[in-house]
Amino acid sequence: MPPALKALVAQLVGFGLMTSTLVFGLMPADQPLALMVFQAGVAAAASLALRADNWWIPIHLAFAPALFFATRLGLHPAWYLVGFVLLLLIYGSSFRTQVPLFLSNRDTARVVAELLPAGRSIAMVDLGSGTGRLLRILAVQRPESRFVGIESAPVPYLISRLAARSLPNCSMRRGDFWQAKFAEFDVVYAFLSPVPMPRLWRKLKTEMRPGSLLISNSFPVPEAAPERVVDVGDRRGTRLYLYRI
Repeated sequence: MPPALKALVAQLVGFGLMTSTLVFGLMPADQPLALMVFQAGVAAAASLALRADNWWIPIHLAFAPALFFATRLGLHPAWYLVGFVLLLLIYGSSFRTQVPLFLSNRDTARVVAELLPAGRSIAMVDLGSGTGRLLRILAVQRPESRFVGIESAPVPYLISRLAARSLPNCSMRRGDFWQAKFAEFDVVYAFLSPVPMPRLWRKLKTEMRPGSLLISNSFPVPEAAPERVVDVGDRRGTRLYLYRI
């Protein structure tokens, strides 16, 4: 069952049991917050039963109570529509790709720059490049090399495109990186999630030249031993996993 469908089923189970408690008089209707908390707990339990990823649990626990407090704000409904559209433009592809929007920090960019092959021009691609900050830092430090970002979300892509317009060796592409071909690249950088890593590794082994490098931020490839693991030393404890094709 796809993760998004599991989340929907968990929420429906939660609201279904909450409605049942009202119908049979097991909970008072004049305590809506208690009802929402009950629904959240049931939805979280259903998510566990469906074996959804653990990061869905806090989402289920917060969803119904957040709806309750949102109704108390007295905002015009149009504001909720605006918020929904903005979230869709920024995070809309996450349900399909199962990859949240992660942004690489400056410390990570510094360490990645030290890991890149030296003494020659290289081509590097960032999968799910977000706002493109990491690539812009690298493009300035390595003007002889070429850096490409692939981002599917419209707003981060637009930001990255505008921010990189003055860098001739840094380009941004909007699209699905699963449709891209990687034979032209020496280095692939990925800050994705645990879900796509096995499939990505198989794709890179098929398409990239021997000796090419995968740098994965935070998420190792389950079926392969990294050539090297590098601790960035930042506050979030970032680790980079290096795999040689």
